[in-house]
Amino acid sequence: MKPQANSRRPEKLSAIQEIDSIIANSDYCFVLNYGGLTVASLADLRARLAKSQSALKVVKNTYLAKALETKGWTGLEAVLNGPTALVTGSGDPAEVAKSLMEFLQKNDKASVKGGQLESTSLDAAGVKQLSELPSKDAMRAKLLGTLQAPATDMVRVLHASLKSILYVLKAKAEKDGGAA
Repeated sequence: MKPQANSRRPEKLSAIQEIDSIIANSDYCFVLNYGGLTVASLADLRARLAKSQSALKVVKNTYLAKALETKGWTGLEAVLNGPTALVTGSGDPAEVAKSLMEFLQKNDKASVKGGQLESTSLDAAGVKQLSELPSKDAMRAKLLGTLQAPATDMVRVLHASLKSILYVLKAKAEKDGGAA
């Protein structure tokens, strides 16, 4: 006889609800293969991620698949195999990806499987490309500088024209023998 959905063990339901809640409150997620990492390495990674408002949780692949389906994030099903850790948060995903890639360069036993940004699924190469982008604050500063450049140039030109006119008037007044 096939067990019914409501006959699940309470601890399984609780774990699935916890992962659902984590994913529902996240703007992004990265899926890692953490196999071979020590507890100390995982603690180090958690500390790095906490600086960028994100967290790491070791999850079962079947539970994660259900939570991703609930959120409507598709495309990560192919990477849900082996030991899986989930990195989630709400902040700058490029900053988190950068932290992950720095950590993974030092710890070659772990690897990125993929990620999800809103409705876009990323493979491992996509997460690496994301880590190479500047942070949101750096991009905003660059955009603001680009937007301000024409106005600043116009003020310089107008100021230079007024200065030139004043120099001409001063020279004319001095030539006529009077004070400016």
